[in-house]
Amino acid sequence: MNGIHLALMVMIAVYVVLRWGYPRRVEIAKVYLRYVLLGMAAFLILCPFVWLLCSVFKDKDVLMQYSFLPPLSEWSTKTLNLDNFKTLFAGEDTVKGKVYFWEYVINSVFVASASTTIQLFFASMGGYALSKYEFRGRKAIMAFMVGSMMFPGMLFLAPVYKMIFTLGWMDTYLALLVPGACSVFGMFLFRQAMVSVPDSLIEAARIDGASEFGIYFEIVMPLVRPMTGAFCLITFLGSWNQFIGPQIYIQTQSKLTLPVVLNQYIGVYTQQYGVFLAGTLLAIIPPAILFFALQREFVAGLTSGAVKG
Repeated sequence: MNGIHLALMVMIAVYVVLRWGYPRRVEIAKVYLRYVLLGMAAFLILCPFVWLLCSVFKDKDVLMQYSFLPPLSEWSTKTLNLDNFKTLFAGEDTVKGKVYFWEYVINSVFVASASTTIQLFFASMGGYALSKYEFRGRKAIMAFMVGSMMFPGMLFLAPVYKMIFTLGWMDTYLALLVPGACSVFGMFLFRQAMVSVPDSLIEAARIDGASEFGIYFEIVMPLVRPMTGAFCLITFLGSWNQFIGPQIYIQTQSKLTLPVVLNQYIGVYTQQYGVFLAGTLLAIIPPAILFFALQREFVAGLTSGAVKG
């Protein structure tokens, strides 16, 4: 019997005592059971992160020997050290010189930020046009957009690759930014959010002499800020974790992004799991920072429109 089994038995015993030992205090047992279940759920969710944090400090010789950390009696530089981080930041020799890990981080930050900005601009403008303008063929365009979402992106990989090769965009970031510049999913998100903006407010701005772009940028966009935060977070995470595009279109080692580089540490001829996990730990920090910065807008954006006002 290990510590986990003993803890479970103790929690069950406490619940049994509260539930049947004090029949008049059933509510206390229910509250206790609720907190126990929430605590177990939190433990299961946080367990992979704790395992990752412990694994990056373990030596490669004992990485698979212990689930988390070795016993205190075996703590030493041979079991716990910073060799994984030293290898990660040592740099990699290429035909064009040494490339360091922080360069891949900058590449991923640039691609994810640029992709998020571009998609935010076009998706918000498309959503504004679909929600506030009446023009011929609007319903047909929306039906076509909905139909296009039914096809997986991998289906268009070959024609998109041919187009990028013909345009001479191979080994450039244009191949990653341009094909996904206009997000149909994003346009529908912003359309649903902008429908709730009163038309009388837009008409009043036009009477006051505001331009159409000024109405969109200075009046409508601030009113849909929660949806903007949610869309930025979703788009940034998608671009940050993108693997197929950089793997196919980027050929220079110094231009690669983090997902592709981290995958190179685990292959047929190399299996540096400790270095891979150290890079993974550092790779989740920027999205985590962005999530905590946009957490309020993200939750409000997901729940916007759920209750009629």
